[in-house]
Amino acid sequence: MNEEWFGICAKGRPNASGLYTLYPRASYYALKDVHDLNPYASGVSLITVSEYFKSVNLMEYVLKARGDKAAAGNGGDGQVLRISNLSARFTTFNTGGDLITTPDNPDPDSNALPNQLGFDHMQSYFVGVEGKPAANMRAEVNVNITGNVAQNPINEIFYENRVRPVVVDDTNDEEININDLNRVQIYQAEFEWNAKDFDLRGFYRTGHYHWGYEGDFFNLYREANYGPNLDIYGGEFLGAEIDGKGIFEGLKAAVGPQLWWAANPTMMFKYRRQLGKWDVAGVYQRDFERDIDIDPNTGRRVIDPVQARSGIIPPWPTERATIAVNRQVGKLGITVGGIWGGSPLNGISYQDVTGTSGNYTVFEDRIQSSDNWGGKLKLTYENGNFRWYGMASTMGLVANAGSDQTQTFTGWRLIDSGSGNQNSVLSGIAYNVGNFQIAPNFMWRKPLIDAMPNDVDGPGRLRNWIDDPFVVRDGNRETTAGEILFTYDPTPGTWMYEWDNDRAEDAKFAMNLGFVYRHIPTTMDAHIGFQADRSFLIFPNSAPAEDLWEIHSRMVSKVSPDLGLIANWYYGNGQANGDSDRLITRYGGDLRAIYKNFMLQAHAKFNDWGPYDYHRDFNLTFPYQFMVDISTSISKPDWFILPSTRIGIRGTWRSLNEFSPRYAPAAIPADTFPPINPISAVGFPDGLEWEIRTYVHINIGQ
Repeated sequence: MNEEWFGICAKGRPNASGLYTLYPRASYYALKDVHDLNPYASGVSLITVSEYFKSVNLMEYVLKARGDKAAAGNGGDGQVLRISNLSARFTTFNTGGDLITTPDNPDPDSNALPNQLGFDHMQSYFVGVEGKPAANMRAEVNVNITGNVAQNPINEIFYENRVRPVVVDDTNDEEININDLNRVQIYQAEFEWNAKDFDLRGFYRTGHYHWGYEGDFFNLYREANYGPNLDIYGGEFLGAEIDGKGIFEGLKAAVGPQLWWAANPTMMFKYRRQLGKWDVAGVYQRDFERDIDIDPNTGRRVIDPVQARSGIIPPWPTERATIAVNRQVGKLGITVGGIWGGSPLNGISYQDVTGTSGNYTVFEDRIQSSDNWGGKLKLTYENGNFRWYGMASTMGLVANAGSDQTQTFTGWRLIDSGSGNQNSVLSGIAYNVGNFQIAPNFMWRKPLIDAMPNDVDGPGRLRNWIDDPFVVRDGNRETTAGEILFTYDPTPGTWMYEWDNDRAEDAKFAMNLGFVYRHIPTTMDAHIGFQADRSFLIFPNSAPAEDLWEIHSRMVSKVSPDLGLIANWYYGNGQANGDSDRLITRYGGDLRAIYKNFMLQAHAKFNDWGPYDYHRDFNLTFPYQFMVDISTSISKPDWFILPSTRIGIRGTWRSLNEFSPRYAPAAIPADTFPPINPISAVGFPDGLEWEIRTYVHINIGQ
């Protein structure tokens, strides 16, 4: 047990081995003197005890602690204003390929990326400033300053690409090149204010947790920790949280223009308290803008063009409220709740059909107030090594909640989606035998109103999330599914399914092995896909009914304090998000290893989608994908990719075929005479593209 958990000691700065020096806080000296008093000694009474405590001089202990803090090298933490972070990232890219559309030299008439094969470079700098106007108040802002932006990386979407030159037309229809767009940009910002009656936190791209374990049974408040995807796609979220204390204990609120990625400007309130043996919690959310603007010419919802360009389809405005009660009856846990939501959508029209294929009748219906209601029941039972849960829900057409952000017993992948327009049942058992756990899980789900069929004739069409108040997609598609998960975990104190297990796991070897099977007898409504330039389109059809399955495994081995390995692998089939009817069989794995100051990252993927969401949207796959990254750091690397001082090299190689982007078997090779395209691409070998990246990261501070 670490002393700093109790507030007795604090950590100094880490040394080169990643170890911390602990220094006493004021509470240490206070407790030390308090414990010098022996209450059982002769002559000690309540009066002498009271006088002894009155003689305790807290300021003396504070001064002692400040001296220790300065000696530990943390004296700067008490400064009103300081530089909290300085970071510089220097990267070079060298690329090549064969039978691909990427040219050897940039084409001035093309905006395609990568723009060329060969060499390019990039610089990115981060500066953080922290202010502490008082002991209970802290604020910090981090700024990114981008130098040159490489235009040849084969993974063409990344945080700094916002600075790439943009070509616009002026009032005379002449092209203007803008080369310094968004070169300086706020990267992150946050503040904390701890007062007597409240704790206030503000955040901009710094992440926050959910309320799922605090009574938010329907998961309305979404967690905002997105890992590298937030930078890759330039995501943003902004808001503030406040926790009541004292007479306001149990009250929480969150408000902001985008509390989580793609959220509407909204405010949320949660109140939780104990009533007898029942734990009762209520959550209320109301979007600031609840009016729905429908284009009279197209009948389409008008969305914010800025959000659309940034890769976001804003949800329909909502107002919703939930209540949930929970109690434990012996070994049985009971949670039951209700939701009312989606009232701004009442009266909005949608299409539905009757009849069979080739003989559909399309009709129009509207959202009713009865479509705003939903309910959910969850039971859990724990008895020694045996654990069971059961969950059932019915959700109205627009009674949308959130997917389950909590974990029940183990790391199952079949969870409650929280989507509206569905009835669902889930149930699973987790049984422990020594260091092993066997955990079967089951899910049944069916929409109240089915998806529009792919073969419907006009004026019928597939519903989509822009034009229609509800859709049938992955979260409420008719599904009967089962999974079984085997886990070997000899050190349950570092639970394999904890969010920070990569870092915390201390077993010499731990692993899981899972199999998931989904029987999906129906199609879906239309998907909204984003292309490489982040423009969107609505697919005219959806993927067909299929049975999907996957085997997956995770292995962790902390051989010694100096050596650790984490590996994941998978094998199964998969469907595209868009309208492709091609079912792929994909497999692969990744490996991360740390040995002293060195880190290895690698992956191998076969017949799988590329790294971005548009690859799966359009079913773009690569026959083979390989990546190896080797780096060394000043101190021991972290399993989470955090800012650090390190140097490394990364190699990426892919093969391309007719299902891959940038594959051009019919391209005319250089120095070919006569320069005539082949008649057909049939019989051509696979193309390939590769990249060698070198990088130096220098980080000072947090």
